[in-house]
Amino acid sequence: MTRENAGFRYTSSFRRNLPAPAQTWSPPAKYNFAVGHNDRDEVPTEALAEAAAAVIRRHGADLAVYNQGQNPLGFEGLRDFVAAKLNRLRGASCTADDILVTSGSLQGIDLVNDLLLEPGDTVIFEAFTYSAMFSRAQRLGVHPVGAPLDDGGIEVEKLAAVLEELKRKSIRPKYIYTIPTIQNPTGSILGLERRQQLLEVARAYEVPIFEDECYADIIWRDGAPPALWALDPTQVIHIGSFSKSLAPALRVGYVAADRSVLARMLACKTDGGTAALDQMVIAEYFGTHFDSHLRELTDALEDKLRTLIEALDREFGTSVELTAPKGGLFVWLKLPDHIDVRKLVEPARAAGVTFNPGPTVACDPEAAKHCMRLCYGLPTKAEIREGIAALARVFFEETGIPERGGNRPRRLVDT
Repeated sequence: MTRENAGFRYTSSFRRNLPAPAQTWSPPAKYNFAVGHNDRDEVPTEALAEAAAAVIRRHGADLAVYNQGQNPLGFEGLRDFVAAKLNRLRGASCTADDILVTSGSLQGIDLVNDLLLEPGDTVIFEAFTYSAMFSRAQRLGVHPVGAPLDDGGIEVEKLAAVLEELKRKSIRPKYIYTIPTIQNPTGSILGLERRQQLLEVARAYEVPIFEDECYADIIWRDGAPPALWALDPTQVIHIGSFSKSLAPALRVGYVAADRSVLARMLACKTDGGTAALDQMVIAEYFGTHFDSHLRELTDALEDKLRTLIEALDREFGTSVELTAPKGGLFVWLKLPDHIDVRKLVEPARAAGVTFNPGPTVACDPEAAKHCMRLCYGLPTKAEIREGIAALARVFFEETGIPERGGNRPRRLVDT
């Protein structure tokens, strides 16, 4: 038996309902607008190196013990920082004991789902939302129901109508998942009045709220209303992350919730503790550099956003509709209704461009077939300009729009 064939005998032992096989890794596209990576130039490499050296010297011996011999909720210095950040910026009133450190926000999502969901349950999602939530819902056998969005976030009156219809069917959703502060993918911020209305509606229908604030630190100006969890910690579970504010590869996030909830989550957290060195380095660096780092990062990202909007206007003109996000890493685009962006994914990839087709982040994929999400965090400004020009060329060759680019008519064969 050859080495290539030896593994096939194990496939009969795989459990049922596994996810599809992961794609073999390949180098990223030249113009990568598809993933929420961040700006390479804004990773403070020297400062992080100094922070790592300092904490290893100070706490290195504690790495010999699981959880460094501390509270299994996570490194106390980081939990102190998160609690202070939530109190100062998100209107909360909490301490380190209200925080559980996780291996990225995705582990926080998995812990919430492990705590609350069973096959056949119903969950309310925003009409457009984080794609990983859909994949997890499908894997768990959960029924997703979409709540309408507009430029101001979730439409609470329409959500109430959705909940009332479910109630008539004797269905009570397990939770409402919302990204109220820099919504992914639309970039909106839910106003204070709507936040209060959302809490009232959720309370009336006895449905908890699962609040994802992974982008709340990356806001251009004026801040945002208090977190839903800050407004009512008794009915909200809150998650956040350092993936967007510092570095995705560090894989550190957190859950803020009632302590009885955290105790149950901790019983479900079987990883032996989130990587301690990552926690210590983030606490050390952000303990003195958080505000200055966020100013530099948001300035750089907003500059890239302006470049992206200018490139879209130049290359796509009136063929696309967008509302500039109020922070974060994404722009949400709408094309003419007859366009199906799913058919353009592979031609664009062949031209070196990747993007997120709208159906991958929508409760109703068909309703979003003419939409797409572009991430501007990773590419340089030059790459943004070149990539959008290449993308527009693909769209024109495949669909006939946009008919003009750079204020000139496009032709199928350049001369």
